[in-house]
Amino acid sequence: MLLEQDKDLEKIKIVDFGTSLMYDPSKKLEEKLGTAYYIAPEVIKKSYNEKCDLWSCGVIMYILISGEPPFNDP
Repeated sequence: MLLEQDKDLEKIKIVDFGTSLMYDPSKKLEEKLGTAYYIAPEVIKKSYNEKCDLWSCGVIMYILISGEPPFNDP
């Protein structure tokens, strides 16, 4: 997590530089990247766009609220 300096927590950024790339809205992404707990189903199917980041944010929010991941192995 990154906080913008000299601000009152106006901008908080969640990043994973290991899988980052320049955003191009005209391209569908096809490479399967990500951390297993946070990866969206579209990424596994290898056809996704920036909206899969919302899935990951939802998983992170769930973990922050509940203290455990939403999907556990049986």
